Amino acid sequence: MKTYLAIIICAIPAFVFGQYTDVINSNRPGASKSAYSVGVNVIQFEAGPYYIKENHVPLDYEISGGGVDFAARYGLIWEPLEIIVDGTFQGDTYSDSRSLIEDEYSRSNFKTLSVGAKYLLYDPYKNAHLDKPNLYSWKANNSFKWSRLIPAVSVYAGANYDTDLNPYTPQGIEGFSPKVEIMTQNNFVSGWVLIMNLSKNRIGMKDANDQDASDLQYIFTLTHSFGKKWVAFGEYQGIKSNFYADDLFRLGGAYLVSKNLQLDTAATFNIKDTPTVFSVNFGASYRIDFHKDKETQENDAFPTNNKAKKNKKSEGEYYKFGEDEDTAPTEYKMDN
Repeated sequence: MKTYLAIIICAIPAFVFGQYTDVINSNRPGASKSAYSVGVNVIQFEAGPYYIKENHVPLDYEISGGGVDFAARYGLIWEPLEIIVDGTFQGDTYSDSRSLIEDEYSRSNFKTLSVGAKYLLYDPYKNAHLDKPNLYSWKANNSFKWSRLIPAVSVYAGANYDTDLNPYTPQGIEGFSPKVEIMTQNNFVSGWVLIMNLSKNRIGMKDANDQDASDLQYIFTLTHSFGKKWVAFGEYQGIKSNFYADDLFRLGGAYLVSKNLQLDTAATFNIKDTPTVFSVNFGASYRIDFHKDKETQENDAFPTNNKAKKNKKSEGEYYKFGEDEDTAPTEYKMDN
């Protein structure tokens, strides 16, 4: 199962009956969102504390403190649909050294708080079982397929909520504002996964100076799994707005404790001094699983005695992505 932990950590689906997987699929520890949902009737909590330090050299101030990132995800009605509530709460000390007497004060508030829905528009693995192997060519079965470059694509629509006099947001904005996002995901062989997010936040909001208070963010996350329990990742996040702009880099990893519990850690930094940013976080993801496959639900409603038929794989059935049976490859494997 070479790609199994990439499935777990980056929410790569094991498609047999939709997006549900036998083990937890978490968006942590990076800032990006997977294109896939947690599965119908799955409730998932993802959270973790972090330490942060900033130093703005030209303006001669420092920020030191901590906070917590959190998310609650729920698979609702359809496999491609997911409801998400997420945000970041931070408390820190702001030290201004521009005068002879240093000015220092504490502050705290939500840096972000949003609720929305994500929907999978396109899944390149949905009909993978129809891609039958070539019985006459080993090369055709094992050569690179250009179709693997086509990503899964999801869209997100939701709303941000900001409070008045928030030190982490542009001055003068308050209340709800629209948020939209596009998420893509490529699941490559050998445990590599690429996720890309493009989002627009606080659409239409104006600050106290009647300037545009929205921001554009783009995130690229590359992960690689090592065995069944460990995964490492690297991430780039770009932020562009009139209030704040930055290029953030993250490195970290995660460990699968059980099928419903994951632990993770990551470090975030940038390469400028307006301000410099350094942050370390630790977190966990926990799943409460009430999911039932559609076929299982139908069998419960109309029980039969065809146990022998259940034990025999029908034509077109395949193993899960990243799952081995004897010498099964880490892609979908067809039964002859």
